[in-house]
Formats: sequence, structure tokens, C-alpha cells
Amino acid sequence: MEAIVFIPVRGGSKSIPKKNIKSFCGKPLVYWVTLAAQKANSVDKVIISTDSPEIKETVLSFNFSKLEVFNRSQKNATDRSSTESAMLEYIKSNNLPLDLKFILAQATSPFLTSFNIDSAIEELNNSNKDSLLSCSIMKRFLWTADGASLNYDRYNRPRRQDFSGILVENGAIYINSIRNILKRNNRLSDNVHVYVMPEYAITEIDEPDDWVYAEYLMKTHILSKEPKVKNIKLVLSDVDGVLTDAGMYYSENGDELKKFNTHDGKGFELLKSAGYKTGIITSENTKVVERRAKKLKVDYLYQGKQNGSKLESALQICTKLNISLEEVAYIGDDINCYELLIACGFAACPNNANQKIKNIPNIQILNKNGGEGVFREFSALILDLN
Repeated sequence: MEAIVFIPVRGGSKSIPKKNIKSFCGKPLVYWVTLAAQKANSVDKVIISTDSPEIKETVLSFNFSKLEVFNRSQKNATDRSSTESAMLEYIKSNNLPLDLKFILAQATSPFLTSFNIDSAIEELNNSNKDSLLSCSIMKRFLWTADGASLNYDRYNRPRRQDFSGILVENGAIYINSIRNILKRNNRLSDNVHVYVMPEYAITEIDEPDDWVYAEYLMKTHILSKEPKVKNIKLVLSDVDGVLTDAGMYYSENGDELKKFNTHDGKGFELLKSAGYKTGIITSENTKVVERRAKKLKVDYLYQGKQNGSKLESALQICTKLNISLEEVAYIGDDINCYELLIACGFAACPNNANQKIKNIPNIQILNKNGGEGVFREFSALILDLN
């Protein structure tokens, strides 16, 4: 067992009565974070900790395979009870492996996705840090009550687009090991890794006004961007600007080098394990890409394909597989990918893609840039959809 998600939802909310099961965008509020945990590949079990029979009945109606309900004691479900008390009650009631990843997720942060959970665990594993918390960047100028600016020079006021902002804890997820939680009696311990989420995820639902605004954000940033595509059978990718950062690297002997991201390899592996055919279609023709494709064990490799020939290559693969372009997912970043992106069933691009590509109707603009593991993000989205 790699990780469990723990969601504390008590029944005694005062500011918004029955908040955790109140309808939010058509579902009980607690549904959204539970759904994210259910879909996360790295999560083995989802624990709802509650003192409320009504909440218990509601969450069990979701029929999620990973979900279990833990009956939280009344002494740990009062207005003064800490989240840590609920965590420790569950941990001490179960014989859990000390190295198990324990993920605290909160129902009042419904913007959490399965991709966030999986990528946060991956970042923590690669960071050599002890624990993790999620933050959002807030671009606001902060002051003290006695008139001192905290995070900028008042005499050199930056433009918002040039202002790096400040990281603010958004309450979405915290990850630690069972061993560290027991050692510190706290959700965080020692060296902490910060996992950055979008700015809108800073909104937590604690007051009635928060509710209205959060529903607007959910519909705008999450629900409206959910692709409606199903039945994908073939997943294709460009190389430069997607699997690489589009940089041109040369050795002293003049050999061309490319920088690939190892996380993308896991994306190809997960897709193949789920039964998808995979392929690479790229404009250049190099031994570097040939070797990378062989290591990734892709089913199809087409090199030296410019503009419309990328679409022709995809059609050739479709003929071999007896499928249509509607059953093809493709990720590309530049104008030579345009024809295939507008023709395939599910189109996506990195966050730093060419603007013409980002303007394609219904294209999925991903969070990561090319070479930063964007194909892994793409693969996680496909696996969630189908």
C-alpha cells in the first residue's frame, strides 16, 4: 500500500449548516475531493472520518471502491477539536505501516484533482523532503498595521505581471508518513516541500459568501474544462516542445542532444498498462528520438513529418488499428501540429504552447510546460476520462 487519503468531515458546521453534504455544483461538497482521491492512481484507500450518520450515509451512496468510513468519536468532533486529533485517532486505531503516505485532504477545498494528488506524491518522493503542503501564489501587496510593506518595495512598485507574489497555504492537501505524524503529532514535520496549485485554489469554503464564489470558480476552472471525450484508443505525442523543452543542445563534437523528462516515461507506461496504443509523430528525424521511442516502447514512431503529414501519419495508424480520428488523443505545441490537433478526438497542448494552438476550440491547455512532465499530466487526464 503506497498512500491513503484521509478526509475529516464532522457534522457540526456552524457557519454553513450541513456544509459538507450541502449541494455544491450539483453534488455534495465532500463528493469532489473524494472523487479526486478515488481517481488518483497512487491512492489505495480513501478514509472519510465523520461523527455524523447522515454524512456517512451520503458518502457511502457514492459507491466508490476505495472508500471507507471511520466513525469519529464525539470528543474529537467538537468545535474545539483539531484536525490532528481526528488524524491521530484514526492512525492509533489501525495498524498502519510506518512508511505509508498519509494524505490529509479537506472537503472545503473542492478544486483538488486526482492529478494534483498523484503529482504531489511524485514531487515529495523526488524531493528528499519529509512532508508536503499545497500552496497557491497570491499576487497581493501585504502590509502590517503600523504601515510597513511586507513583500515589495513601495518605492519600486512592480507591475502585477512582473510580481512573483507570495505562497499562501490553501488547505487542499498535506502529505506525511505515518512515522513522522506520530513523531510530531502534526500533519507536517521537519523539511517541508511546497506543492504549488493554481491561484483560484486558494479559496476555501468557510462562509456563505465563499460558497457562491467557489461555485463560480469551480464551474469556470474545473467543470467547464472537463473534456467530454470517451473511447480513446490511441494516444500520440509530438516531441520538441512536448516531450522536451524545445531546447537545442550540442556536445563538443557537434552531436545534437535532447532533454527528456523521466516522468513522461511513466505516463507512457501507465497508458500501455491500461491497454492504449501509443505513438510519436515528430517533424525531425534523429537517432535520439528513435532511441527514446524504443525505451518508451511506443507502438508507432513517425519521424520527419511536417504540417499536414502529421495528420496523414495519424490516419495511417488509424487504418492499421481500424479506428477513427475521434478515438485518437494527441498533444502538440506548435503550428506544425495544428492540422492533427483540430482533427483528432481529444487535443491537448502544454501551457507554453504557441498561441494559435492554444486558440484551437476545445483544446485542453495543460498546467505544465513542455519538457516538465506535461505528457504525464496528459496521460493522467486520459486515464481519468476513460
